[in-house]
Amino acid sequence: MTMIASRLKAVQDRISTACTAAGRDPASIRLLAVSKTFDTDAVLEAVSAGQVAFGENYIAEGVEKIIALRQQRALEWHCIGPVQSNKTRLVAENFDWVQSVDRLKIAQRLNEQRPPQLPLLHICLQVNVDGGANKSGVVPGELMALIQEVIQLPRLRLRGLMTIPEPSADFAAACAVHLQAKALFDQINSAGVLPEPMDTLSMGMTADLEAAIASGSTMVRVGTAIFGGR
Repeated sequence: MTMIASRLKAVQDRISTACTAAGRDPASIRLLAVSKTFDTDAVLEAVSAGQVAFGENYIAEGVEKIIALRQQRALEWHCIGPVQSNKTRLVAENFDWVQSVDRLKIAQRLNEQRPPQLPLLHICLQVNVDGGANKSGVVPGELMALIQEVIQLPRLRLRGLMTIPEPSADFAAACAVHLQAKALFDQINSAGVLPEPMDTLSMGMTADLEAAIASGSTMVRVGTAIFGGR
């Protein structure tokens, strides 16, 4: 077993243990392997160990990997970093998901630039749930208005919400912030405005995946614990 395969199994074991503690089915949690700054060989090690979904923060770097690995078995690529207007075409033409949409202009450009021969682009709206000064994301009070605009865009499919809260001091504090996002997620799904319910709550990383799972996350984004330090 390679080092990456061993680390991947350790993360999967953490997810399983966290689900048991929370009374949840491990199959309800998707693992996104965050491969930013690691090369295609590292990605292929993870693929050989059964991982299929990968997250990239840096768009140009991510597109290089996507193109290089297109001949591999179907991989799923998520853009999880900031998207500037001048990079939306690259994202729309290459990625399967965008988790970091936080304003209408970006959503509109992704919609316009998504090639018609490709499936709909799956998106999550990034929410600045804890008001972190240095974090991207729509503020909770403006989320519903953004959703009502985004669901009108025909080449996008709204899948859910994504959060990157500030690090918390302990498990209870981390859960308190994640539960705010879960409450927003549930509130929107019950509001009756969506053409189909959101199914993805992307929250939790290497340091706080247990708290995120306890609070209702359906997708955790893990890089360091799989690929090592950057």
